[in-house]
Amino acid sequence: MRVMVIAKASEDMKMDGPPTPEMLEAFAAMDRFIEELVKAGVFVAGAGLQNTAQAKRIICEGPRRTVIDGPFAETRELIAGFSIWEVKDMDEAMAWAKRAPHPMPGKKSEMEIRPFYEAADLAKFLTPEELAAPRDGERGKLGVA
Repeated sequence: MRVMVIAKASEDMKMDGPPTPEMLEAFAAMDRFIEELVKAGVFVAGAGLQNTAQAKRIICEGPRRTVIDGPFAETRELIAGFSIWEVKDMDEAMAWAKRAPHPMPGKKSEMEIRPFYEAADLAKFLTPEELAAPRDGERGKLGVA
């Protein structure tokens, strides 16, 4: 089972200057934790995301696309980073998540864990031939359906 672990942004989570000593220690703790995930064969991929000042949103309404430049005000809806884990079930994902270091010491932070759709989840909508057919192109380098 693959899950995406989403680190939510908080009101005061900004990297608009040099990191503080507390932030550097939090980064080091996260590096140590990721190394544990790698050694356990759980870690697939991950990255932190830049502030929304560098972001864009695309609003789709029928055939029309509207681009909105960041920064975005509603931080509770923003993602600060993500990782993809390969685990046997949601219980294992939760056990790892509970061991994760706090990314913002002294402040509230939140993670969300969501399973990926796997081919088997689509089995009731596809024929066995469609499920077994190889996919062309570069899609799936991370094994994502």
